[in-house]
Amino acid sequence: MFAQRSLSLPALRVLPAFLLMAFVLPLLAGCGFNTIPTNEEKAKAAWSEVLNQYQRRADLIPNLVETVKGYASHEKETLDAVVEARAKATQTTLPPEALNDPEKFKAFQESQSGLTNALSRLLAITENYPDLKANQNFLALQAQLEGTENRIAVARRDYIEAVRVYNTSLRTFPTMLWAKFWFTDAQPFQNFTVSEDKIEVPKVNFN
Repeated sequence: MFAQRSLSLPALRVLPAFLLMAFVLPLLAGCGFNTIPTNEEKAKAAWSEVLNQYQRRADLIPNLVETVKGYASHEKETLDAVVEARAKATQTTLPPEALNDPEKFKAFQESQSGLTNALSRLLAITENYPDLKANQNFLALQAQLEGTENRIAVARRDYIEAVRVYNTSLRTFPTMLWAKFWFTDAQPFQNFTVSEDKIEVPKVNFN
């Protein structure tokens, strides 16, 4: 009888801890304890999609440049500018872990803007070459580029919204308390500036 009672003592000692957890965990969830890490992961996932679409665009450029070169080889300056802008854009990386670094984000943003502008100039000169505009390979690349630019716009929009939600959770009650006392390493993420949002994407003209 004594042995059976002594074996039940550890269980009795642990019981209050379980009861406390059963009470505290729902309370923490209700007070937004999971909000900050959840929003942070959503913002990082949205950024990964931005990177994916920018890489998709970069992958299209070599074939585009080679196709244009076949009809407009003397447009060397414009072609070289696209190649150089692509190289800079692909070399300027920004992993999700660095989204709170304003200098790195600015450098990434500028490199992608440079590539956007270089592509716009390249597509502008193609208007002077009817044979190039009728080339099936060029038309296919144009269509893919247009689709990619649209995907980039959507991915950027989703990232901007995800960052807005995440950054807001760091500054508003009650989640700001968790940021101050628990998630002390949580920092606001950088976002695209207004000027970057107004950069005109390359126009694709099928006429």
